[in-house]
Amino acid sequence: MTTNSLSSNDQQAADFSFAITSDVSQELRLRIGRFTNVNIGITPEPNLTLDDDMLMYSELSRSLRTAAEPFIVCQIFAAGKSLSPPIRTAHRCFTAKDWIWNEWISFPIKYCDISESTKIAFTIWDAYAPRKAVPIGGSTFSLLDENRAVKKGKQKLAVWPNFEADGRVYSTTDSTVLETNELDRLERLVWKYELGDIPQSDWMDKLTLREIESTLHDESISSSKMYLYIELPKFDFPLILHEKEYTLPKSVVPFVSNTTHQYLRVYDPEIARGDNPVEMKHRKLARSHRNGPLDRDLKPNAKLRDDINKILQYPPTQPLTSSDSDLLWKFRFYLMRDKKAVTKFLKSVVWSDVIESRQAVELLNGWIGIDTEDALELLGTGFENESVRGYAVDQLRKADDDVVQALKFEHLSTTTINGNDAIKIQDSQLAKFLIERAVQNRILGNYFYWYLNVECEDKKFGQLYSQIVSVFMNAMISGPVAAPDGPIRKSILRRQTELIKTLARICKEMKLSKDSRPKKIELLRNIISDPKNGLSSFSPLPLPLDAQVIVTGLIADKCTIFKSSLLPLRLTFSCADSSEYQMMFKMGDDLRQDQLVLQLFTLMDRLLRKENLDLKLTSFKVLATGADHGMVQFVPSSPLATILSEFGNSLTAYLKANNPDVDVHTLVNGIPTGVMDTYVKSCAGYCVITYLLGIGDRHLDNLLLTASGNLFHIDFGYILGRDPKPFPPPMKLSKEMVDVMGGASSPQYQNFKSYCFVAFNSLRKNANLILNLFALMVDANIPDIRVEPDKAVLKVQEKFRLDLNEEEAIQYFQGLINESIGAMFPQVMERIHGIAMMFRS
Repeated sequence: MTTNSLSSNDQQAADFSFAITSDVSQELRLRIGRFTNVNIGITPEPNLTLDDDMLMYSELSRSLRTAAEPFIVCQIFAAGKSLSPPIRTAHRCFTAKDWIWNEWISFPIKYCDISESTKIAFTIWDAYAPRKAVPIGGSTFSLLDENRAVKKGKQKLAVWPNFEADGRVYSTTDSTVLETNELDRLERLVWKYELGDIPQSDWMDKLTLREIESTLHDESISSSKMYLYIELPKFDFPLILHEKEYTLPKSVVPFVSNTTHQYLRVYDPEIARGDNPVEMKHRKLARSHRNGPLDRDLKPNAKLRDDINKILQYPPTQPLTSSDSDLLWKFRFYLMRDKKAVTKFLKSVVWSDVIESRQAVELLNGWIGIDTEDALELLGTGFENESVRGYAVDQLRKADDDVVQALKFEHLSTTTINGNDAIKIQDSQLAKFLIERAVQNRILGNYFYWYLNVECEDKKFGQLYSQIVSVFMNAMISGPVAAPDGPIRKSILRRQTELIKTLARICKEMKLSKDSRPKKIELLRNIISDPKNGLSSFSPLPLPLDAQVIVTGLIADKCTIFKSSLLPLRLTFSCADSSEYQMMFKMGDDLRQDQLVLQLFTLMDRLLRKENLDLKLTSFKVLATGADHGMVQFVPSSPLATILSEFGNSLTAYLKANNPDVDVHTLVNGIPTGVMDTYVKSCAGYCVITYLLGIGDRHLDNLLLTASGNLFHIDFGYILGRDPKPFPPPMKLSKEMVDVMGGASSPQYQNFKSYCFVAFNSLRKNANLILNLFALMVDANIPDIRVEPDKAVLKVQEKFRLDLNEEEAIQYFQGLINESIGAMFPQVMERIHGIAMMFRS
């Protein structure tokens, strides 16, 4: 017990006493009183599923019953963390609007263990079925008042309907009663009277308390708000929070392990620091500038060489240990002849050390040239040094335009000028390189403009990308890299923008129209035919979707509207070379994810072709022209679901019907050899690529087949393992697809598996290039990457199984094929999907 005294000028000192919590070893307990203003027909919590049979039954029964069987769950929290298991009150059956428990609850925590953030969470539950309940309401009560004193006596808690108490520091179910009135004041006076804080007068108190009690009871019945009344223990003195102070152990404590030897245990007060001072001192000594001449001639022995080679095989996402970094730094001069070592060496550098970073940059300038995938890794977020990024850009100048085309995003540095964010374009080596390459290459410049144009709509970084667009447009007509036809190209991009705006306006008009689809098609053709709109004929213009195609107008009679909820337009352009080009203009979807996937398809196809493996992958173009609209190239083909319904559940019949009158000696299962070869190779290619990218929502409506046997996928709304259906297979490989090859025992099926194995191992060799491109897309507005940006690269890396050798990888992929063919759940889901599509049509 602690006693203090206060004194003021010439006034008698007033003594007061208080207790501290650290001296009280009593367990925390409280009494659950009553719960007021209860509606028997409480509405269930919104997040409970209404398709639950028991819940639906209980809804009916709740509206008919006049009694409830509630219980209250109490739990102690501190700093938002639970300190005790949930404790329940007994089940009671109540018929009145006030529920009274009068039950004491003891918690397995003592007053000496409570902290400033200690709270008690109360949730009132109503059982509506065996082992099922809904929350009626919740309240989070702070055990301490504003003076850090433990609350005592009766307390009135506001209850939040249909919510569970959360127990967080900044709780959303705070028990504080915000609105008070005269009755609340009377209620508090009664509690003070019971605590002895108000002088008592027996004859007057009985009359007054009886009247107050009657008034409070009537008010509680008529009120629309719910309150929970509890009672805390009463103490003779105020109980003030006092957390126990712990003394640090002595720096040296004797410790005897046996009778003959004595040891000293030393306490390190800096053990919690992020940087170990011993390791820092060791690193500075090991990497001292003085060791440079000595390290220059160092060569690793056989064991160390094996260790170094093992480190160099690490995937881009694997961090280096302290010993790995020291080993690479020690033999840095030896590694300069190995182009694969530069990224790992730069990861071993401590860039916060000025001397060490200067040494690293000096070595980098003399390093042998590196590959494109390593240059891309150096442009990632893990390398912030401008000299390193400049070196990467210089190496990237040797890359093909197809790789450069995928480089759309960079984590842009910004500065504030007059309150506005502005790009340090002069400091962004990658931005300057992309602008330079886009000015030099007309086709690349077309795509570069539209990639940036879409990002200009972003609320956060739109202004930054708008500035890059402005720099790019000006660079075409002036400056050191200006193009001779710069003004013409600038005019073309503006005309393309006007065309896209017109198509978007028409598409929106079709969606808003209440007419039937035939009337909408008629309206579309009238709009195109009207000379005022300038769509049927205009000056030659490179198509934004494919700048190599020069279009001169739309053919109204060949334009239509697809049967779809989004009503995409199917447009046919007349070309300058008298040919026709078909495409789809879609509004209501963000096509940036599809655009990225198809660019990766194209990149993987190029990598496979370098290995002399042509898997007949169908390349079609997708271009996002806005955040919710874009263009898709139309490839004449049919969905597998449509083919199976029209050709007796047989893909083989479809291929036979589209390839008649062929020499019988060149047929395989009744299909021309060339068509069968195309089908087998394209099946293998897409199985491998869709597995690596984790493409989901694969059903027979987004797998298409051409008359020449090219199978390909569309609609990439789910990637990186996300799938709207449960238990998806590793890849889409149905029985109907295998039947075309002649079954699982046919030579064509064996060829299919061989193509899969070769493609899988070939792409594993180029895993770093694909992973590094993905790493640069982490900050992009790609929906499925944005879900978990820190795990996007790891998800793709897991698919490559870089821990396996080639033989093990083949066995692994063989298991994936078997799992995909034998999966029963996808077949059930395919039937359900087919029924749903039938009703939709």
